Amino acid sequence: MTTRRVPPTQLAQHLRDALTRLNRRVRQARPVGDLTVTQLSALTSLRLAGALTPRELADVERVQPPTMTKIVAKLEDRGLVRRTPHPTDGRQVILTVTDGGQAVLDQFERARDGWLATRLADLTEEDLDVLDRAAEILQRIARG
Repeated sequence: MTTRRVPPTQLAQHLRDALTRLNRRVRQARPVGDLTVTQLSALTSLRLAGALTPRELADVERVQPPTMTKIVAKLEDRGLVRRTPHPTDGRQVILTVTDGGQAVLDQFERARDGWLATRLADLTEEDLDVLDRAAEILQRIARG
């Protein structure tokens, strides 16, 4: 059996393209609602971090603080995030995800997982085994 070696730069491009397209399609699989992709991203980052100041959240999301202020205000108006006083800096607040925010994130994850599971159900056992192994490898790459 002959194995074909793809140059790493070509494989990187192929993987990046496939992951970008898959990520875009998974993001489109969402429950009906008015939460924007930007708001969802900020809420997800906040959940992953546990608690952040608005400035820290802006840095994580790579947006300017005034933009994050608008995003947080909309999330707060919907009851998805909570502001509490900073324990050491009276000028700052700490943002956390509320139970309602967690429920919204769970709903989005179920919709996305459902879409992907439906697509995976059409694959062969061999393809599923390859994807399972690929997922492990991609996790390792992501960890650095």
